[in-house]
Amino acid sequence: MRIWSLCAVLASAVVLAACGGSDDDASSAGTTTAAAGAFPVTITDAYGTAKIERPPTRVAAIGFNEQDFVLALGVKPVAIRESLGAFDYLHRKWAPGANDPKPALVGSSEVSLEKVAAARPDLILGVYSFVDETTYGKLAKIAPTVVQPKDAPPGGAPWDQQMLLTGRALGREAQAKRIVADVNARFATARKEHPEFAGKELTVAFESGKSVFSLADDDLRQRFFTDLGFETPKDAGQESISSERLDVLDHDVLVLITDGTRKLSEDELFRRLKVAKEGRVIQVTADSDFAGALGYNSPLSRPFLLDQVVPQLAAAVDGDPATKVPVAQ
Repeated sequence: MRIWSLCAVLASAVVLAACGGSDDDASSAGTTTAAAGAFPVTITDAYGTAKIERPPTRVAAIGFNEQDFVLALGVKPVAIRESLGAFDYLHRKWAPGANDPKPALVGSSEVSLEKVAAARPDLILGVYSFVDETTYGKLAKIAPTVVQPKDAPPGGAPWDQQMLLTGRALGREAQAKRIVADVNARFATARKEHPEFAGKELTVAFESGKSVFSLADDDLRQRFFTDLGFETPKDAGQESISSERLDVLDHDVLVLITDGTRKLSEDELFRRLKVAKEGRVIQVTADSDFAGALGYNSPLSRPFLLDQVVPQLAAAVDGDPATKVPVAQ
């Protein structure tokens, strides 16, 4: 995933936020029960090797979606990454009670090493943190640290790989495997029930400020839809799309997430696109549950979004321009 697209997506919509908590709150938040004999565990990632000697009880989730992966395994982190966007993390529907007790904040666009250290973690998880190797080295001096796998670029690990890596680190690998199997089964059911998705080209685009950009096929948000059978167009992954090049959005389905600044849907050139004229645009606001769930792209948010988006996608590809795409709830 390109760094430009991460920053723009975060600024317009989605990812983590939190309120600072007391030390007592943090202490009670990290209790975990790992599988017998799971430790010690050694994990080698893109930057180094972490040896986790015993079940972690104070987990710092410093990645932009990391909190959900930890929560899916029954663990509440003592520290999390702050939000850069408009989505209200405190009331995200797929993770009720996620921030009770309240975890400490450890930075937004950049991770604060001081704040991480102050949370006294015994494990730092940052598979989706985008930290560089230098920062990783400093974090590893605070506590065992796990980032993206060797074969994945920063921010590029698929959600299921992230889930399994998190499960290993927490001594809950078997549970993580069950979660992955369950979520994948739901997607398989959706593909079976909607064979018309297969082979259709779908673009995820963001309207942020005055800019419009689309996501490449290595972006977690785009992968959500390829997991349903859609294909990523060859011209996806455009950094700055001018009005004269809006044709790069003109494919079978367009998922448009907007902050409302430019009002692209009112642009005459946009209205001329076939995807717009035939009602095959799924448009949502940056602060919506839809955008938030797509941004987290976690084992908790993926099933939630699946229930929201499948009816919209079915309406968009049914071949009838008169069919209106239902609004997500």
